[in-house]
Amino acid sequence: METVVSGIRPTGNLHLGNYYGAVRSFVKMQNEYNCLFFIADWHSLTTHPTPENIQNSARTILAEYLACAERCA
Repeated sequence: METVVSGIRPTGNLHLGNYYGAVRSFVKMQNEYNCLFFIADWHSLTTHPTPENIQNSARTILAEYLACAERCA
């Protein structure tokens, strides 16, 4: 089985663009590929210079993506 690796930056709450641009595809790909999705928190240093902002955003994004995956599955 092929593997798909994709990361997202924790830059804020999810919106419809995230859903239609990534989340729907991520959920669908889980049935067809070995998927590894991650939150690229180090990459977000360019937009969130404080560790507290990065940690909070990463937790929020993780919870929202998991909720989407559960709802869409």
